[in-house]
Amino acid sequence: MSKRQSAKYKLDRRMGENIWGRPKSPVNRREYGPGQHGQRRKGKTSDFGLQLRAKQKLKGYYGDVTEKQFKQTYFEAARIKGDTGQMLVGLLERRLDAIVYRAKFAPTIFAARQLVSHGHILVNGTKCNVASRRCAVGDEITLGKKAQEMALVIEAQSLAERDIPEYIAIDGTAKATFTRVPTLDEVPYPVRMEPNLVVEFYSR
Repeated sequence: MSKRQSAKYKLDRRMGENIWGRPKSPVNRREYGPGQHGQRRKGKTSDFGLQLRAKQKLKGYYGDVTEKQFKQTYFEAARIKGDTGQMLVGLLERRLDAIVYRAKFAPTIFAARQLVSHGHILVNGTKCNVASRRCAVGDEITLGKKAQEMALVIEAQSLAERDIPEYIAIDGTAKATFTRVPTLDEVPYPVRMEPNLVVEFYSR
């Protein structure tokens, strides 16, 4: 399992955007970057800089997955016929931790990964602790009994800041079904994601 090495909200400030749409993001108060040079005026960003930023933002949104894992996902998307950017987003949305997050079983993508890694999630009735597992259309994701009583899960389900997308079907409060692989337009990102720039970054 990949482990986050830095404070998650530092990514928000580095990007200058509230990438998870959370009310307590420090970007809501300070739009400049972290550190002593955060307020320094920035020059014009190069094409490479824009591509790198798009990659870091998309990678960070899914729980700051490792570079190796993200790059492998990109190359897999590139092998699939069709728009590579769309395929990349589709593969990322099929991750088990992403589906747990989308179903509002966890308040953040990081909490969703923790729920999975601690064995609180079942896929088609079988316990799975691999957050990066790629789910198939029709897979049923269920909360374990202990998880259903967790304050973290109850808090997530009451959050008004995000809605459950149409490609996740909810049955009660503890079961979700992944009904289809979404397109970029269907994914409820709080900020604009540019997978086309990610494709350009890796295609250099």
